[in-house]
Amino acid sequence: MFRTALRNVLAHKARLLMTVLAVMLGVAFVSGTLVFTDTLSNAFRKQSAKSYDDVAVAVSMYPSAEEARKTPGLSQAVVDRVGKLDGVVSVSPRVDGFAGVPDKDGKLIGSGWSNKGTNFAPGKDGKDRAYAFTAGEGPVRDSQIALDKETADKGGYKVGDTVRVATNGPVKEYTLTGVFTTEDGAVNAGGSLVLFDTSVAQKLYLKPGFYRDLTVTAAAGTDADKLLPEVLKVVPKAATAQTGEALADEQARQIEEGLGTLKKVLIGFACIALFVGIFLIANTFTMLVAQRTKELALMRAVGASRKQITRSVLTEAALVGLVASAVGYVLGVGMAVGLRSAMAAFELKVPDGELILGATPALAAFGVGVLITMLAAWLPGRRAAKIPPVAAMNSVHATPSTKSLVVRNSIGGALTALGVGLIMMGASAGGDEGLLLIGGGAFLTLIGVIMLVPLLSRPVISVIRPLFVSLFGISGKLAGLNAVRNPRRTGATASALAIGLTLVTGLSVLGATVGTALDKMTVDQIKADYMVSMASGTGLSQEALTALEKAPGVKAVSPQQAGALDIKGSYVSASGVTPGDIEQVLKLNVVKGSMASLGEGKIAVDDKTAEKRGLKVGATVPVEYMDKQKAKLTVGAIYEGSEFVSPVLIDKKILDAHEEQAYIGQIFVAMDSGASAANEKALSKAMGDNPGITVMDNKDIRDAFGGPINMMLNIMYGLLGMALIIAILGVVNTLAMSVFERQQEIGMLRAIGLDRRRVKRMVRLEAVVISVFGAVVGIGLGSFLGWAIGETFKSSLPGYALVLPWDRIGLFLALAALVGVLASLWPARSAAKLNMLSAIKAE
Repeated sequence: MFRTALRNVLAHKARLLMTVLAVMLGVAFVSGTLVFTDTLSNAFRKQSAKSYDDVAVAVSMYPSAEEARKTPGLSQAVVDRVGKLDGVVSVSPRVDGFAGVPDKDGKLIGSGWSNKGTNFAPGKDGKDRAYAFTAGEGPVRDSQIALDKETADKGGYKVGDTVRVATNGPVKEYTLTGVFTTEDGAVNAGGSLVLFDTSVAQKLYLKPGFYRDLTVTAAAGTDADKLLPEVLKVVPKAATAQTGEALADEQARQIEEGLGTLKKVLIGFACIALFVGIFLIANTFTMLVAQRTKELALMRAVGASRKQITRSVLTEAALVGLVASAVGYVLGVGMAVGLRSAMAAFELKVPDGELILGATPALAAFGVGVLITMLAAWLPGRRAAKIPPVAAMNSVHATPSTKSLVVRNSIGGALTALGVGLIMMGASAGGDEGLLLIGGGAFLTLIGVIMLVPLLSRPVISVIRPLFVSLFGISGKLAGLNAVRNPRRTGATASALAIGLTLVTGLSVLGATVGTALDKMTVDQIKADYMVSMASGTGLSQEALTALEKAPGVKAVSPQQAGALDIKGSYVSASGVTPGDIEQVLKLNVVKGSMASLGEGKIAVDDKTAEKRGLKVGATVPVEYMDKQKAKLTVGAIYEGSEFVSPVLIDKKILDAHEEQAYIGQIFVAMDSGASAANEKALSKAMGDNPGITVMDNKDIRDAFGGPINMMLNIMYGLLGMALIIAILGVVNTLAMSVFERQQEIGMLRAIGLDRRRVKRMVRLEAVVISVFGAVVGIGLGSFLGWAIGETFKSSLPGYALVLPWDRIGLFLALAALVGVLASLWPARSAAKLNMLSAIKAE
């Protein structure tokens, strides 16, 4: 039986090609993902370990607001005490924060959040162990800086050049004294690193004489675990300390977690691709078994048992799976190398390291490939073994009767009803619980609909068949009849497309809905022409606000300054704003009172907070500021909540009196002549052309909020593309084997006058019918799931309303039709080239 299986595989190489491709793609996705994440994980672990090679103990101090008033960080006295401990060779104290460097065009080098500035901390030998200088030396004066090599190369800077550096304050110019390489996390993340003289860094990021962190280098043979408690004895209680080894392990664990999430996402999409491939494989073996019915019957007649017939089909599947898995594994390794190169091309820095080819990816590739292929082929093999020898000899191309679908349809209907019920329950429940119910319901519904697809194919296709007949005549009529001739086959082929388009449509519905809600939440609530913020996500300085207020052409300016007030025993976040200007830059719907009252020293409260705390216009409320000072404030207005301001609004001047250092998240600016390139340039110039500050108009704001969603959708579309490619292979395979089955029929049609052009058209239209049918099922189910998932979080997204992206849905239908046309090119050409007399004689 093994020799028979091997002979059958070799005899049907062309017909098994699409199956091999489907398994190969799925396996490549799985093995490539595992190799890629293993390689990255190993590289990051080594990098992490290297960055803590010389660190025995690391100390950090991030005190609370109350503790910071007494001791804002680690003092020089603490550094000195640590340096005197037995076994300590050197202590490197650090203080850091945002520092951005522009390129020659004035654009910020790096992504903002990964742009960092810190102090140069030389030891007794004048060197700082954390940095290896390739040119020049470290800064020793207030006017000097050093840059990491990559930033210097990107900006075209050399030792001796003047470099503009942006921090949270005004832009300043420094002389570049050195260029260095480092394992610092900011540089490894693709950002930049600026080294300042210690006194400059302390003034910029903390307070003179204080540090945020320090690292201890110990003498050879010193036990870091024993040194750690000694260090803890001499540092403030608010400080935390860990050994360098523990920090490296912690960083490695965080890397593993981050890559683990990526691995799960990619493996999830690989599973989707393999699930779609099951339909292609099952269809292929079903058709192969049907074409070899007489051969199998003869084997039964000469003594082969049912188990042997089933094992023969499964052996064929195993051989196909082995070949596909081997090729897929090699392709997966290539994919891993390609992904790593692609990350570098997109300026996503990846540490150097060797390609890791562990046993797990190889075992997973062969295990998954062979298992999936055999699983998909089991049902056709079992079905083949059940056919009685005599009946099989008399009916070469027996097709399942309508009655044989009754059980399948009953089970499918029950699963669909149960799945829809769970989805509706999940939509009503909301939250994480709702998402779990929807996930379970979606799985059951998808399985149920797949089982019902053969039943649905007849009525759905019968609706569009008259259109094909009117447009394409006899070719259209024959295409419609062929599409419903074998509902199981049509259903399996359409299901592959339906699964892919269910996920794509669901994502599109969610993306369009959330995007529209974000538009309403952002642009619709902003009257200002510009929103100004720091690229690093840190706060703007008071100097930036003053500069904007004095800029030419400015009509109104109001900050969104973060603060908090203790009202009736619990803190509520408050926004410090400019009275009179806030109404001109933001749309605040006042329910009661007037925003003008802010200028009188009163506060405005949003409607939800007012209801929760029992506040009314005119009420006097005892409050406590963050500096523990107490006062009584009057509620002057109640407004509808906004995403751009806190639940309480207060005059910025009042808040300033109780905050040592103001945190201004955004500044909104309205211009006399509206948004224009000249006005944007004027604002940038007013702030000293600071590369660390972004000036966004309404379009930029919309892109900032909606951009991540669009990027996520594009990534998802790309990953789901694998499943759609396999679905296309399924259409090609089904049509090709269907043409082979119907040689005699096609020959007869040619004999009675159907020319080659109309034969091609018939096959193409059949492919279009099947593809569009699968698309209709997928789009309907995907839209339903998109609605259900949206219902779980609509309460947390102001302005939420279901949006069906009709343009994309129309595009999906058009693409499905195009897929049908493209998939039919080879089968249609093969059908048209059949020799008429040979085809009529074919069995």
